Amino acid sequence: MKQIAVLGMPNTGKSTFFNRLTGSHAHIGNWPGITVDLMMAEVKLGDELAEVVDLPGIYDLRGFSADEAVVRCFLEKTPLDLVLIILNTTQIDRQIILPLQVRQLGLPAVVLLNMTDEAKRFGVKVQSDLLAQRLGMPVLPISAKYGVGYQAAIATLTELLQQHHPMVQVEGLEERLLNDQQLAVDLGAILEGAVQMPLRLSDQWTTRLDRFLLHPVLGLPIFFGAMYLIFQVIYALGSPMQAVLGDGLDWFKGNALEPLLSPFPSFLKGFLIDGLYEGIGTVAAFLPVIFLFFLCMAIIEDSGYLARSAFLMDALMERLGLDGRSFVMALMGFGCNVPAILGTRVMRSPGLRMLSMLVIPFSLCSARLNVFMFMTTAMFAANIAPRVIFSLYLLSFAAALLTAALFKGKFPNQEPLALELPPYRFPTIKQMLVRAWCEVKHFWIWSRRFIIVGVVAIWLLNNLPTNVPTASAQTLSGMIGETIQPLFAPLGINPQLTVALFFGFIAKEIVLGGLAVIYGKSEGGDLAGAIAQQIDWVQAYSFMLFTLLYVPCLSTIAVLKSESKSLKFALLSVGWSLGLAWFASFVFYQSARVLGF
Repeated sequence: MKQIAVLGMPNTGKSTFFNRLTGSHAHIGNWPGITVDLMMAEVKLGDELAEVVDLPGIYDLRGFSADEAVVRCFLEKTPLDLVLIILNTTQIDRQIILPLQVRQLGLPAVVLLNMTDEAKRFGVKVQSDLLAQRLGMPVLPISAKYGVGYQAAIATLTELLQQHHPMVQVEGLEERLLNDQQLAVDLGAILEGAVQMPLRLSDQWTTRLDRFLLHPVLGLPIFFGAMYLIFQVIYALGSPMQAVLGDGLDWFKGNALEPLLSPFPSFLKGFLIDGLYEGIGTVAAFLPVIFLFFLCMAIIEDSGYLARSAFLMDALMERLGLDGRSFVMALMGFGCNVPAILGTRVMRSPGLRMLSMLVIPFSLCSARLNVFMFMTTAMFAANIAPRVIFSLYLLSFAAALLTAALFKGKFPNQEPLALELPPYRFPTIKQMLVRAWCEVKHFWIWSRRFIIVGVVAIWLLNNLPTNVPTASAQTLSGMIGETIQPLFAPLGINPQLTVALFFGFIAKEIVLGGLAVIYGKSEGGDLAGAIAQQIDWVQAYSFMLFTLLYVPCLSTIAVLKSESKSLKFALLSVGWSLGLAWFASFVFYQSARVLGF
């Protein structure tokens, strides 16, 4: 099998081309550092089967960041048939350094000049034939987003692979690279007469929008206003969709599943329906909400507004020992904390990276969003529920800022931030739908093993021993709840919710499914009604506050340990989040009761 590596600087459209070439769905966005690990896929080019590897974006093969080290290691250990170098045509004067370095290493390569549509709008002119002649490798203009030049690029790749040149493995990479002086001389000679750049790249729409969206006073309120609007849209559209899906699952249970399983023994029938089906079905009913959330996030990311949020927050974050990139990673943690933590590899300062990894677990991930959507729907009026969820998002930011303020002295940061704002781009409908679909698929594939294991475990604990009433204090779950209840009683959290939180330590995906199992059978299947009869809104908010702040999941802890290479750091994150969750819930619950709520 042929080996092809895709190389390029951050935010050049590498992953967009990779997805178009392989049919994969790598995460893309209008923000540098999206690709933080190796993405691999197989594709057939002509008669040749090739494995294509999308490498993390790097600025220089001599760089010192973790992702640049990953790329160097890959090039030194992997024999390659071809290197695909993706450049942003509007920044070709700065990015041509990568083809020069690849040529110096003796690797066979093809240069794809991406974003030619933007280059044309900005007045950038490139003679690709002359550039190819000087670089000694094919140079092709393309637009990976719209498919312009794609067929010509595929034809060139196929032709090169069919020539069956021997594979090349780089030895002594760092010693073979040109120094800065030699690079500057070669760079000038290659660009001279082949590239015409205007003195200043200007995009009137970007300039006009930035005057408004990056306003020194109005910028932040506009950003948080946009986020608030997103939650209103998600709740307004997501709740009816969730209700329809939930009704469909109930109909299937009543008309198909229960008659089908009626001959089974009651214990086994209860396990399959009240355990597995209720637990998994309750979580599955909230998938439309996740789809809508990431549809909105795709607009923010792909349009370039995400990068603006980093710019707006940079001054505040700098005072806390972080920078704008930390804020963006925290936003990316809304989907899942794990890739957001991996995304900190673009940071070169160890202190900045450690502090960012400490604050990211407070990002409200999609698993926690499911729990909050359910609890707010059950406990609050429809016009109040979106505001409650938005308040939890604001509290997640507040927890991150508090953490940074307290620990910035322990993890000092001396790395200055050079932030490059991309032009605003219209995300395509296909990109948004693919992004949302991939996030839903990822959530389901990632979480179903936890959900299945969790709901099975909770159902067994809830029904064993078999000679006592289900979900009573005499069952195993009841004993667990009663044992740790003294810790949670001051927070207003009852034994049933305590058991769900206990299993949520493994993964938050279990919490909602676990509640369905704990309450489902004993309360006739009306989960929301059963919970609403037991607790009031103060207890519900205290429960959500604890869910928001305590350890996200075991996977996040494992990534924290592997990325920090420190068990002590991972334990610090766990201990701090548990302590903060308990203290915040305690203060809220006790204060609300003192005030008469």
